[in-house]
Amino acid sequence: MNFEPSAISPSDEDGLAKAARILLSGGLVALPTETVYGLAADATNDQAVAKIFAAKGRPSFNPLIAHVASLEDALALGHFTPAALALAKAFWAGPLTLVVPTRADCPVSLLARAGLDSLAIRIPAHPVALALLQTVKVPLAAPSANRSGHVSPTLARHVAEDLGQRLDLILDGGACTLGVESTILDCTGDMPLLLRPGGLTRHAIEALLQHPLALHTPAHSKTMQSEQAPLLAPGLMASHYAPRAKVRLNAKEALPGEAILDFGPSIPGPNSAPRLSLSPSGNLIEAAAQLFAALRQLDASGCPTIAIAPIPAHDLGEAINDRLARAAAPRSG
Repeated sequence: MNFEPSAISPSDEDGLAKAARILLSGGLVALPTETVYGLAADATNDQAVAKIFAAKGRPSFNPLIAHVASLEDALALGHFTPAALALAKAFWAGPLTLVVPTRADCPVSLLARAGLDSLAIRIPAHPVALALLQTVKVPLAAPSANRSGHVSPTLARHVAEDLGQRLDLILDGGACTLGVESTILDCTGDMPLLLRPGGLTRHAIEALLQHPLALHTPAHSKTMQSEQAPLLAPGLMASHYAPRAKVRLNAKEALPGEAILDFGPSIPGPNSAPRLSLSPSGNLIEAAAQLFAALRQLDASGCPTIAIAPIPAHDLGEAINDRLARAAAPRSG
């Protein structure tokens, strides 16, 4: 497939107008959100959605999140249980994705849904993304704007580095404030289930639901029983968010030849080793915002392995550790 060169554009009035024209004509636009940069296309256009899969090299059984501008728009696409509706009202716009059964007249492409009768939906909390959604007046499929399985982008230049000429426009909205993807909940049954930890903490969700949040397991869905079967939501592949270098987790010290990613106090290692810190003070919010940019920078050092200090598992640490575990997982191919 041939791709035309993309351009980085300011996210001003002219940039938004150009992005809207591209999207409504079936093109691809990278846009900023509060989580990571997304690779957006008209979610109701089969050919536009197919371009996302081609640009990312993404498995076709991995569904896409539909981004909408309002709760009213979301309710037009799917059926919300009382719990799902309460979650949407409490946490949208924000880093929460809800997987709900689709309505019979749902216009979102079956390709974007991976052929499922459910749909992942969220409202992004970013002024540029919301302005674009309000302009185009269609749901936008917008997975992270990177090659499938690679480190997610948190700056416009990350998108350009990873996708190069594979999209039509990149809207530059500066650095993403949150830096990890949305939390995903399966709301297709009576009780919400956690599919993927992310930018909204388990504690905040459980406080609203007033009960512990269960994890999604294969017993909850036949679609989770086969690696080749459709997944309910994106970001669930065992190997994902991966740099070229190998990733060694919970490192107490760095070995010769390894790059180092610290959290809190520095771990011992060779003085010559490339070294970055997610947060010298041990702040998980700062660490989440820095995670993907730090992995990209250390990967560019050329070291074959990145040694990563232990990260606490509470609050945003749950999402950080989930991303690092997938980055460290064995890779196919």
